[in-house]
Amino acid sequence: MMENSGVKINVQGGGSTAGIQATFNHTCDIGTSSRHLKPSEDGLKVFLMAFDGIAIIVHPKNPISSLTASQIRDVFSGRIKNWNELGGWNSKIIPVTREEGSGTRGAFEELIMGATAISDACLVQDSNGAVREIIATTPQAIGYISAGLVDSRVKALAIDGVYPSYENFFRGEYKFVRPFILLTRDEPSGLVKKFIDYVLSKKTQEILKKEGLIPIIEIKGER
Repeated sequence: MMENSGVKINVQGGGSTAGIQATFNHTCDIGTSSRHLKPSEDGLKVFLMAFDGIAIIVHPKNPISSLTASQIRDVFSGRIKNWNELGGWNSKIIPVTREEGSGTRGAFEELIMGATAISDACLVQDSNGAVREIIATTPQAIGYISAGLVDSRVKALAIDGVYPSYENFFRGEYKFVRPFILLTRDEPSGLVKKFIDYVLSKKTQEILKKEGLIPIIEIKGER
């Protein structure tokens, strides 16, 4: 908007499913999703802009620094309920999850939970920021957010011994990674095409990299 006077961009959240449906319904010009489309959602134009890691986070004072994917599944399914079962302090675990329809939750279920269901006892929040805030203020809590949103108020855990860093994402060593995509109902033209081209430009891809994402330009080897 700063570079294009007279153009206004309105952004609304609501989760990946909401973004996909809004694109199908023509209620937005560009939809966004942080998960791949399901077969039932085929028919949209898809523009991959970056990849993002799913980070498991705890309070900075939590002595745990690494968990296995199996342990994480057991925590979020309710099988493990106390931190001392994981080598930590004697305290109840408070797992925090995202709402149904969230792309972050969908990626977490696909990449980590598999066929294991998330327990209804988990605390549900409607944004990555809300999950981060709960973890930052609750020493017993554990949650998952976009790796690009990890800051000093929370601690990201290694999974199976691999930390969610940009280098590990790019080398393929950290396996819990999801796509960030833009969506349109028809072939983009006019301002819609101009905006998508802007997002995929080298200049903007560098901004995404600074935010902790893996720009698609890097995957294509255009660094």
